[in-house]
Amino acid sequence: MSGLETFRERLDKLDHEITRLLGERFDVCREIAQHKHAHGIPMMQPERVAEVRARYRARGASVQLPPDFTASLFELMIEATCRLEDELIESLADYAIIESLPDVELIEAPPAAPDGNAA
Repeated sequence: MSGLETFRERLDKLDHEITRLLGERFDVCREIAQHKHAHGIPMMQPERVAEVRARYRARGASVQLPPDFTASLFELMIEATCRLEDELIESLADYAIIESLPDVELIEAPPAAPDGNAA
C-alpha cells in the first residue's frame, strides 16, 4: 500500500464532479443555441467572450491556478462550446427549411423492364 489511495479517491470524486459540471455547462450552451436561433441572435458574441475570458483568468488566479493553464482551459472550452452552438444553430436552421417545404405526394416509379428500361 503506497498511501496514495485516499488522495486518488478524492481526485476521482473531483474529476467526476468536474465532468458533471462540464456536461451541465454544455447543456446550457445547447439551450442558448436554441434561444439564439429562435430570436435571430448571432452565435458569436465577442463582448461576452471577452467578459468570460477575463472572469476565468481572475477566478483561476484567485485559486492559484497557473495562468497558462487557465487561459488554455478557457480557450478549449469556449472553442468547443462555440462549435457546439454553431452546429446546433445550423441544424435548427436546416430543420426549419425542411419543415417549411410544402407537402408533396410521392408517386411510385413504374417497374423496370428486364433490360433496365422503364416498362
